[in-house]
Amino acid sequence: MAIIGIETVLYGVDDVAECTRYFVDFGLPLLDSSDTHAHFRLDEGSNVLIRHIDDPAIPQSSLVGTGVQETIWGVDREEALEKLVAGLESDREVRRDQDGSAHFLDDGGMAHGLRLYRKNPVYSAPDPVNSPGIINRMNQNRKWKTKARPKTIQHVVYQVPDTRKCLAFFLDRLNFRLSDDQREFGVFARADGANDHHNIYFLNSHLPFPGFDGQTHFDHVNYGVEDIDEIMVGANYMERQGWPKSVWGLGRHRIASALFLYLPCPTGGEAEYGADSDFIDDSWVPRSWSPMFGFFSFMHNLAPFMMDAAPWEWEYMEGYTPPPKEGGPSGSDQD
Repeated sequence: MAIIGIETVLYGVDDVAECTRYFVDFGLPLLDSSDTHAHFRLDEGSNVLIRHIDDPAIPQSSLVGTGVQETIWGVDREEALEKLVAGLESDREVRRDQDGSAHFLDDGGMAHGLRLYRKNPVYSAPDPVNSPGIINRMNQNRKWKTKARPKTIQHVVYQVPDTRKCLAFFLDRLNFRLSDDQREFGVFARADGANDHHNIYFLNSHLPFPGFDGQTHFDHVNYGVEDIDEIMVGANYMERQGWPKSVWGLGRHRIASALFLYLPCPTGGEAEYGADSDFIDDSWVPRSWSPMFGFFSFMHNLAPFMMDAAPWEWEYMEGYTPPPKEGGPSGSDQD
């Protein structure tokens, strides 16, 4: 075991005050803030940092635009950290902080870091669920929530021009595991010390969708909440505070089985409330998914292109997806 999850996401933004207000409303616990920065800390001990995009603390990278400029991965042991750093130093510059944290660029030119991380245990108490013929909640209301309060950072997503190259780096150099392959769209990967279905997703930036231009962009961070109630309470609270509504609304992915709700975010990209995802270990067999079939099981607001085929007409190809060979295949997903 080595990397156990995301320890910090560092946003570079145009308006620090506006983005701070957004995440306070979103439900992240604010640790401290000023005119130049904001620092949120979640129950698990992970951190969300906000700085202006021109702040000297923002690393130079291939990333275009605002959003998460650096993802710092938490490592459970010092010896594991030093082994990972030694491997990285063999072919790239690694900058070390006084606390031992290491900062580097991956093979796609994106900024990442490694830091010792003592993750806190997280507790939740989702309400028992009743269903026809099954009573798990008798003489008891469901909890009444007024606002979401995410407890974890579950994953980060980047749009990249070469998903296989990025995946190969994480598999070969950081010991991540391939989770699933969403053909043509992207690839999901999990840290070796984590059980989340995925901690990072590389999304093909050549896809023919608005905002996709073949360059490297931040897409979104998924913040973990307790259940479907907390997702929707959070969405309603954000709307009452005047923030834009989700385009797709509430949905559930087939890949990872997770509930989702993506909200436009002034940081750039989106902020996602997520719940009820699959958890996996090294006995998991990666699968190759038809992209739209894997994308969602249901969704509140279907886009027009999603109306073209019924779910039962979409292909699902089960089977092991071999990871890239050492060094990774060349070329983008457009090949």
